[in-house]
Amino acid sequence: MTPRRELTVLVAADLISNLGSRISVVAIPWLVLETTGSPAKMGAVAAAETLPYLLSSALGTPWADRVGLRRTSILADAGSAALMVAVALTPWLGFDALLVLVAVVGALRGVGDRVKHVMFRPAAEAAGVRLLRLTSVYDGLGRLVTLLGAGLGGLLVWWFGVTGALLIDAASFAVCALLVGLLVRPPAAPAGPAAPEGYLRALAGGFRHLGRDRTLLTMLLVIAALNMVVNASVAVYIPLWVADVLRGPAGLGLVLAAFSAGALLGNLLFTAYGPRLPAYLTFAVGAALGGAPRLLVLALSEELAVVLAVTFASGIGIAAVNPLLGVAIYERVPAALQTRVIGLAGSLAFAGLPLGALLGGWSVTAFGLVPALLVMAAFCLVVTVLPMLPGLRPRAAPAPAARAPDVVGRA
Repeated sequence: MTPRRELTVLVAADLISNLGSRISVVAIPWLVLETTGSPAKMGAVAAAETLPYLLSSALGTPWADRVGLRRTSILADAGSAALMVAVALTPWLGFDALLVLVAVVGALRGVGDRVKHVMFRPAAEAAGVRLLRLTSVYDGLGRLVTLLGAGLGGLLVWWFGVTGALLIDAASFAVCALLVGLLVRPPAAPAGPAAPEGYLRALAGGFRHLGRDRTLLTMLLVIAALNMVVNASVAVYIPLWVADVLRGPAGLGLVLAAFSAGALLGNLLFTAYGPRLPAYLTFAVGAALGGAPRLLVLALSEELAVVLAVTFASGIGIAAVNPLLGVAIYERVPAALQTRVIGLAGSLAFAGLPLGALLGGWSVTAFGLVPALLVMAAFCLVVTVLPMLPGLRPRAAPAPAARAPDVVGRA
Protein backbone atom coordinates (compact mmCIF):
# COMPACT_ATOMS: atom_id res chain seq x y z
CA MET A 1 0.00 0.00 0.00
CA THR A 2 1.26 3.46 -0.88
CA PRO A 3 2.07 5.94 1.91
CA ARG A 4 -0.81 8.16 0.80
CA ARG A 5 -3.29 5.31 1.14
CA GLU A 6 -1.87 4.39 4.53
CA LEU A 7 -2.41 7.97 5.65
CA THR A 8 -6.00 7.81 4.41
CA VAL A 9 -6.60 4.56 6.31
CA LEU A 10 -5.05 5.99 9.49
CA VAL A 11 -7.26 9.08 9.38
CA ALA A 12 -10.32 6.95 8.59
CA ALA A 13 -9.55 4.65 11.53
CA ASP A 14 -9.29 7.61 13.89
CA LEU A 15 -12.59 9.02 12.65
CA ILE A 16 -14.34 5.65 13.03
CA SER A 17 -13.01 5.43 16.58
CA ASN A 18 -14.37 8.91 17.26
CA LEU A 19 -17.74 7.85 15.86
CA GLY A 20 -17.85 4.97 18.32
CA SER A 21 -17.00 7.31 21.17
CA ARG A 22 -19.89 9.60 20.22
CA ILE A 23 -22.32 6.67 20.25
CA SER A 24 -21.19 5.66 23.75
CA VAL A 25 -21.62 9.24 25.00
CA VAL A 26 -25.33 8.86 24.26
CA ALA A 27 -25.87 5.16 24.96
CA ILE A 28 -24.12 4.70 28.32
CA PRO A 29 -25.93 7.50 30.21
CA TRP A 30 -29.22 6.24 28.78
CA LEU A 31 -28.35 2.71 29.95
CA VAL A 32 -27.81 4.04 33.48
CA LEU A 33 -31.05 6.01 33.34
CA GLU A 34 -32.99 2.91 32.24
CA THR A 35 -31.44 0.56 34.79
CA THR A 36 -31.19 2.85 37.85
CA GLY A 37 -33.31 5.95 37.22
CA SER A 38 -30.69 7.94 39.15
CA PRO A 39 -29.30 11.27 37.85
CA ALA A 40 -26.41 11.01 40.32
CA LYS A 41 -25.41 7.61 38.91
CA MET A 42 -25.61 9.00 35.37
CA GLY A 43 -23.05 11.59 36.39
CA ALA A 44 -20.91 9.03 38.20
CA VAL A 45 -20.62 6.70 35.20
CA ALA A 46 -19.65 9.57 32.91
CA ALA A 47 -16.99 10.67 35.43
CA ALA A 48 -15.72 7.08 35.67
CA GLU A 49 -14.83 7.21 31.97
CA THR A 50 -13.46 10.73 31.72
CA LEU A 51 -11.10 10.71 34.70
CA PRO A 52 -9.07 7.68 33.47
CA TYR A 53 -9.15 9.27 30.00
CA LEU A 54 -7.46 12.36 31.41
CA LEU A 55 -4.86 10.43 33.34
CA SER A 56 -3.88 8.13 30.49
CA SER A 57 -3.75 11.03 28.01
CA ALA A 58 -1.16 12.83 30.14
CA LEU A 59 0.69 9.94 31.77
CA GLY A 60 0.46 7.08 29.29
CA THR A 61 2.71 8.44 26.54
CA PRO A 62 6.03 7.12 27.96
CA TRP A 63 4.64 3.58 28.09
CA ALA A 64 3.09 3.94 24.64
CA ASP A 65 6.52 4.89 23.28
CA ARG A 66 7.99 1.71 24.75
CA VAL A 67 5.24 -0.56 23.42
CA GLY A 68 5.12 1.21 20.04
CA LEU A 69 2.57 3.71 18.82
CA ARG A 70 0.93 1.46 16.23
CA ARG A 71 0.75 -1.50 18.60
CA THR A 72 -0.67 0.72 21.36
CA SER A 73 -3.34 2.00 18.99
CA ILE A 74 -4.37 -1.53 18.02
CA LEU A 75 -4.46 -2.77 21.62
CA ALA A 76 -6.43 0.26 22.81
CA ASP A 77 -9.12 -0.15 20.14
CA ALA A 78 -9.33 -3.93 20.48
CA GLY A 79 -9.61 -3.62 24.25
CA SER A 80 -12.29 -0.93 23.92
CA ALA A 81 -14.29 -3.20 21.62
CA ALA A 82 -14.14 -6.14 24.01
CA LEU A 83 -15.09 -4.04 27.03
CA MET A 84 -18.02 -2.38 25.26
CA VAL A 85 -19.36 -5.87 24.44
CA ALA A 86 -19.13 -6.65 28.15
CA VAL A 87 -20.99 -3.45 29.03
CA ALA A 88 -23.75 -4.32 26.56
CA LEU A 89 -24.19 -7.99 27.49
CA THR A 90 -23.66 -8.04 31.25
CA PRO A 91 -25.92 -5.39 32.80
CA TRP A 92 -26.77 -7.97 35.49
CA LEU A 93 -23.25 -7.50 36.94
CA GLY A 94 -24.47 -4.31 38.57
CA PHE A 95 -23.57 -0.65 38.69
CA ASP A 96 -20.17 -1.10 40.37
CA ALA A 97 -19.00 -3.45 37.61
CA LEU A 98 -20.25 -0.98 35.00
CA LEU A 99 -18.14 1.75 36.60
CA VAL A 100 -15.03 -0.44 36.42
CA LEU A 101 -15.60 -1.41 32.79
CA VAL A 102 -16.26 2.16 31.72
CA ALA A 103 -13.17 3.38 33.59
CA VAL A 104 -10.92 0.92 31.75
CA VAL A 105 -12.47 1.95 28.43
CA GLY A 106 -11.73 5.57 29.28
CA ALA A 107 -8.10 4.80 30.02
CA LEU A 108 -7.72 2.92 26.74
CA ARG A 109 -9.39 5.68 24.75
CA GLY A 110 -7.13 8.34 26.25
CA VAL A 111 -3.86 6.73 25.27
CA GLY A 112 -5.32 5.44 21.98
CA ASP A 113 -6.36 8.92 20.88
CA ARG A 114 -2.96 10.41 21.74
CA VAL A 115 -0.92 7.86 19.81
CA LYS A 116 -3.01 8.20 16.67
CA HIS A 117 -2.42 11.94 16.63
CA VAL A 118 1.32 11.38 17.07
CA MET A 119 1.25 8.99 14.10
CA PHE A 120 -0.38 11.54 11.80
CA ARG A 121 2.66 13.72 11.20
CA PRO A 122 5.20 11.07 10.08
CA ALA A 123 2.52 9.39 7.97
CA ALA A 124 1.72 12.70 6.24
CA GLU A 125 5.38 13.47 5.61
CA ALA A 126 5.95 10.00 4.13
CA ALA A 127 2.93 10.53 1.86
CA GLY A 128 4.11 13.97 0.77
CA VAL A 129 0.95 15.61 2.12
CA ARG A 130 1.24 19.11 3.58
CA LEU A 131 0.33 19.19 7.25
CA LEU A 132 -1.86 22.23 6.70
CA ARG A 133 -3.93 20.33 4.16
CA LEU A 134 -4.16 17.26 6.40
CA THR A 135 -5.25 19.20 9.47
CA SER A 136 -7.83 21.22 7.54
CA VAL A 137 -9.41 18.13 6.01
CA TYR A 138 -9.31 16.26 9.30
CA ASP A 139 -11.02 19.12 11.12
CA GLY A 140 -13.92 19.20 8.68
CA LEU A 141 -14.31 15.43 8.70
CA GLY A 142 -14.06 15.34 12.49
CA ARG A 143 -16.89 17.85 12.82
CA LEU A 144 -18.98 15.82 10.36
CA VAL A 145 -18.35 12.60 12.29
CA THR A 146 -19.33 14.33 15.52
CA LEU A 147 -22.50 15.61 13.89
CA LEU A 148 -23.43 12.16 12.59
CA GLY A 149 -22.36 10.35 15.75
CA ALA A 150 -24.38 12.58 18.08
CA GLY A 151 -27.56 12.07 16.13
CA LEU A 152 -26.82 8.43 15.36
CA GLY A 153 -26.31 7.55 19.01
CA GLY A 154 -29.82 8.62 19.97
CA LEU A 155 -31.35 6.98 16.93
CA LEU A 156 -29.52 3.68 17.54
CA VAL A 157 -30.85 3.58 21.11
CA TRP A 158 -34.33 4.24 19.74
CA TRP A 159 -34.11 1.67 16.92
CA PHE A 160 -32.15 -1.18 18.55
CA GLY A 161 -32.28 -0.43 22.26
CA VAL A 162 -29.33 0.32 24.49
CA THR A 163 -27.78 -3.14 24.09
CA GLY A 164 -27.85 -2.98 20.31
CA ALA A 165 -26.38 0.54 20.28
CA LEU A 166 -23.50 -0.52 22.54
CA LEU A 167 -22.73 -3.56 20.36
CA ILE A 168 -22.56 -1.30 17.31
CA ASP A 169 -20.26 0.95 19.32
CA ALA A 170 -18.01 -2.04 20.06
CA ALA A 171 -17.95 -2.97 16.37
CA SER A 172 -16.69 0.51 15.46
CA PHE A 173 -13.68 0.09 17.76
CA ALA A 174 -12.98 -3.39 16.34
CA VAL A 175 -13.02 -2.01 12.79
CA CYS A 176 -10.55 0.68 13.82
CA ALA A 177 -8.17 -1.90 15.31
CA LEU A 178 -8.36 -4.03 12.16
CA LEU A 179 -7.70 -1.11 9.84
CA VAL A 180 -4.58 -0.03 11.71
CA GLY A 181 -3.39 -3.60 12.25
CA LEU A 182 -3.78 -4.76 8.65
CA LEU A 183 -3.26 -1.66 6.53
CA VAL A 184 -1.14 0.91 8.37
CA ARG A 185 2.66 0.72 8.53
CA PRO A 186 3.67 4.34 9.15
CA PRO A 187 7.29 5.35 9.66
CA ALA A 188 8.44 5.77 13.22
CA ALA A 189 7.38 9.01 14.87
CA PRO A 190 10.17 11.48 15.60
CA ALA A 191 12.04 10.50 18.72
CA GLY A 192 12.33 12.67 21.78
CA PRO A 193 15.62 14.05 23.12
CA ALA A 194 18.84 12.36 21.95
CA ALA A 195 19.66 11.40 25.52
CA PRO A 196 16.63 9.54 26.86
CA GLU A 197 15.05 11.15 29.89
CA GLY A 198 13.56 9.35 32.82
CA TYR A 199 9.79 9.20 33.01
CA LEU A 200 9.40 11.71 35.85
CA ARG A 201 12.04 14.05 34.44
CA ALA A 202 10.29 14.16 31.08
CA LEU A 203 6.93 14.95 32.68
CA ALA A 204 8.52 17.63 34.88
CA GLY A 205 9.91 19.38 31.81
CA GLY A 206 6.44 19.63 30.33
CA PHE A 207 4.99 20.93 33.58
CA ARG A 208 7.71 23.57 33.89
CA HIS A 209 7.15 24.94 30.42
CA LEU A 210 3.39 25.03 30.79
CA GLY A 211 3.62 26.67 34.20
CA ARG A 212 5.62 29.57 32.79
CA ASP A 213 3.13 30.45 30.04
CA ARG A 214 0.40 32.66 31.51
CA THR A 215 -1.53 32.88 28.25
CA LEU A 216 -1.82 29.13 27.80
CA LEU A 217 -2.72 28.60 31.45
CA THR A 218 -5.47 31.22 31.36
CA MET A 219 -7.00 29.78 28.22
CA LEU A 220 -6.75 26.24 29.55
CA LEU A 221 -8.42 27.11 32.84
CA VAL A 222 -11.32 28.78 31.03
CA ILE A 223 -11.75 25.71 28.86
CA ALA A 224 -11.55 23.38 31.86
CA ALA A 225 -14.49 25.24 33.41
CA LEU A 226 -16.35 25.23 30.09
CA ASN A 227 -15.80 21.50 29.71
CA MET A 228 -17.20 20.95 33.19
CA VAL A 229 -20.43 22.59 32.07
CA VAL A 230 -20.44 20.76 28.73
CA ASN A 231 -20.10 17.34 30.33
CA ALA A 232 -22.74 18.05 32.94
CA SER A 233 -25.05 18.90 30.05
CA VAL A 234 -24.25 15.84 27.96
CA ALA A 235 -24.17 13.33 30.83
CA VAL A 236 -27.09 14.63 32.90
CA TYR A 237 -28.94 17.83 31.97
CA ILE A 238 -29.81 17.16 28.33
CA PRO A 239 -30.84 13.50 28.84
CA LEU A 240 -33.06 14.52 31.77
CA TRP A 241 -34.62 17.39 29.84
CA VAL A 242 -35.31 15.05 26.92
CA ALA A 243 -36.76 12.39 29.23
CA ASP A 244 -38.96 14.89 31.11
CA VAL A 245 -40.15 16.96 28.15
CA LEU A 246 -39.99 14.71 25.08
CA ARG A 247 -40.53 11.33 26.77
CA GLY A 248 -38.14 9.42 24.50
CA PRO A 249 -34.46 9.10 23.50
CA ALA A 250 -34.72 10.27 19.86
CA GLY A 251 -34.66 13.95 20.84
CA LEU A 252 -31.39 13.40 22.72
CA GLY A 253 -29.55 12.81 19.48
CA LEU A 254 -31.19 15.85 17.89
CA VAL A 255 -30.06 18.21 20.65
CA LEU A 256 -26.50 16.90 20.60
CA ALA A 257 -26.44 16.98 16.81
CA ALA A 258 -27.65 20.61 16.78
CA PHE A 259 -24.59 21.66 18.77
CA SER A 260 -22.29 19.69 16.47
CA ALA A 261 -23.92 21.14 13.36
CA GLY A 262 -23.46 24.66 14.72
CA ALA A 263 -19.82 23.91 15.49
CA LEU A 264 -19.33 22.63 11.94
CA LEU A 265 -20.77 25.82 10.46
CA GLY A 266 -18.82 27.92 12.95
CA ASN A 267 -15.62 26.17 11.90
CA LEU A 268 -16.22 27.15 8.28
CA LEU A 269 -16.97 30.76 9.25
CA PHE A 270 -13.97 31.00 11.55
CA THR A 271 -11.65 29.57 8.90
CA ALA A 272 -12.76 32.34 6.54
CA TYR A 273 -12.92 35.30 8.93
CA GLY A 274 -10.94 34.31 12.03
CA PRO A 275 -7.59 35.84 11.01
CA ARG A 276 -9.26 39.27 10.83
CA LEU A 277 -10.62 39.08 14.39
CA PRO A 278 -8.88 39.98 17.69
CA ALA A 279 -7.72 36.59 18.84
CA TYR A 280 -8.22 36.53 22.61
CA LEU A 281 -11.43 38.56 22.54
CA THR A 282 -12.76 36.11 19.97
CA PHE A 283 -11.72 33.24 22.22
CA ALA A 284 -13.54 34.71 25.24
CA VAL A 285 -16.70 35.60 23.31
CA GLY A 286 -16.81 32.19 21.66
CA ALA A 287 -16.44 30.45 25.02
CA ALA A 288 -19.21 32.60 26.53
CA LEU A 289 -21.60 31.89 23.65
CA GLY A 290 -20.76 28.21 23.66
CA GLY A 291 -21.63 27.59 27.31
CA ALA A 292 -24.27 29.60 29.15
CA PRO A 293 -26.96 30.03 26.42
CA ARG A 294 -27.41 26.30 25.84
CA LEU A 295 -28.02 25.81 29.58
CA LEU A 296 -30.40 28.75 29.90
CA VAL A 297 -32.61 27.55 27.07
CA LEU A 298 -33.02 24.15 28.72
CA ALA A 299 -34.06 25.88 31.94
CA LEU A 300 -36.46 28.35 30.34
CA SER A 301 -38.06 26.51 27.42
CA GLU A 302 -39.89 23.26 26.73
CA GLU A 303 -39.99 23.82 22.97
CA LEU A 304 -37.66 21.50 21.08
CA ALA A 305 -37.33 23.94 18.16
CA VAL A 306 -36.16 26.74 20.48
CA VAL A 307 -33.68 24.47 22.24
CA LEU A 308 -32.30 23.26 18.92
CA ALA A 309 -31.90 26.83 17.60
CA VAL A 310 -30.07 28.14 20.67
CA THR A 311 -27.94 25.02 20.91
CA PHE A 312 -27.02 25.41 17.23
CA ALA A 313 -25.99 29.05 17.86
CA SER A 314 -23.87 27.98 20.85
CA GLY A 315 -22.09 25.52 18.60
CA ILE A 316 -21.23 28.34 16.20
CA GLY A 317 -19.77 30.37 19.06
CA ILE A 318 -17.57 27.61 20.45
CA ALA A 319 -15.99 26.84 17.07
CA ALA A 320 -13.30 29.49 17.60
CA VAL A 321 -12.06 28.05 20.89
CA ASN A 322 -10.12 24.99 19.75
CA PRO A 323 -8.24 26.65 16.84
CA LEU A 324 -7.13 29.63 18.94
CA LEU A 325 -5.91 27.55 21.86
CA GLY A 326 -4.35 24.94 19.57
CA VAL A 327 -2.32 27.45 17.59
CA ALA A 328 -1.18 29.09 20.83
CA ILE A 329 0.17 25.69 21.93
CA TYR A 330 1.94 25.04 18.64
CA GLU A 331 3.55 28.48 18.49
CA ARG A 332 4.53 28.82 22.16
CA VAL A 333 5.84 25.30 22.82
CA PRO A 334 9.21 24.14 21.43
CA ALA A 335 9.03 21.14 19.11
CA ALA A 336 10.98 18.94 21.52
CA LEU A 337 8.40 19.52 24.24
CA GLN A 338 5.21 19.45 22.21
CA THR A 339 4.23 15.82 22.79
CA ARG A 340 4.32 16.04 26.57
CA VAL A 341 2.98 19.62 26.76
CA ILE A 342 0.11 18.85 24.40
CA GLY A 343 -0.76 15.83 26.53
CA LEU A 344 -0.63 17.83 29.74
CA ALA A 345 -2.56 20.74 28.21
CA GLY A 346 -5.26 18.40 26.97
CA SER A 347 -5.56 16.78 30.38
CA LEU A 348 -5.81 20.16 32.11
CA ALA A 349 -8.44 21.34 29.65
CA PHE A 350 -10.43 18.13 30.11
CA ALA A 351 -10.06 18.19 33.90
CA GLY A 352 -13.52 19.70 34.23
CA LEU A 353 -15.17 16.72 32.53
CA PRO A 354 -15.35 14.23 35.44
CA LEU A 355 -16.18 17.00 37.90
CA GLY A 356 -18.91 18.25 35.59
CA ALA A 357 -20.55 14.85 35.35
CA LEU A 358 -20.55 14.41 39.11
CA LEU A 359 -21.66 17.99 39.77
CA GLY A 360 -24.44 17.66 37.21
CA GLY A 361 -25.89 14.58 38.85
CA TRP A 362 -25.52 15.98 42.37
CA SER A 363 -27.04 19.37 41.51
CA VAL A 364 -30.15 17.84 39.96
CA THR A 365 -30.59 15.45 42.86
CA ALA A 366 -30.23 18.28 45.39
CA PHE A 367 -32.10 21.15 43.70
CA GLY A 368 -33.98 19.87 40.66
CA LEU A 369 -33.21 20.28 36.98
CA VAL A 370 -34.20 23.92 36.38
CA PRO A 371 -32.38 25.45 39.40
CA ALA A 372 -29.30 23.39 38.58
CA LEU A 373 -29.32 24.67 35.00
CA LEU A 374 -29.66 28.29 36.10
CA VAL A 375 -26.81 28.11 38.61
CA MET A 376 -24.51 26.35 36.16
CA ALA A 377 -25.31 28.89 33.43
CA ALA A 378 -24.40 31.77 35.77
CA PHE A 379 -21.16 30.06 36.75
CA CYS A 380 -20.24 29.45 33.12
CA LEU A 381 -20.88 33.08 32.16
CA VAL A 382 -18.81 34.44 35.06
CA VAL A 383 -15.85 32.18 34.32
CA THR A 384 -15.74 33.12 30.65
CA VAL A 385 -15.94 36.85 31.42
CA LEU A 386 -13.36 36.95 34.24
CA PRO A 387 -10.27 36.61 31.99
CA MET A 388 -11.26 39.82 30.18
CA LEU A 389 -11.13 41.93 33.37
CA PRO A 390 -8.19 44.34 33.82
CA GLY A 391 -5.21 42.57 35.30
CA LEU A 392 -6.43 39.11 34.30
CA ARG A 393 -6.34 39.45 30.53
CA PRO A 394 -3.31 37.66 29.06
CA ARG A 395 -1.49 38.46 25.89
CA ALA A 396 -3.53 37.79 22.76
CA ALA A 397 -3.26 34.32 21.31
CA PRO A 398 -1.89 33.99 17.75
CA ALA A 399 -4.28 33.93 14.82
CA PRO A 400 -5.17 30.39 13.73
CA ALA A 401 -3.42 28.80 10.78
CA ALA A 402 -4.49 25.17 10.99
CA ARG A 403 -6.46 22.74 13.07
CA ALA A 404 -4.89 21.81 16.38
CA PRO A 405 -5.61 19.08 18.92
CA ASP A 406 -9.14 19.26 20.32
CA VAL A 407 -9.36 20.20 23.97
CA VAL A 408 -13.02 21.18 24.08
CA GLY A 409 -15.64 18.48 23.90
CA ARG A 410 -17.54 18.37 20.64
CA ALA A 411 -20.79 17.30 22.20
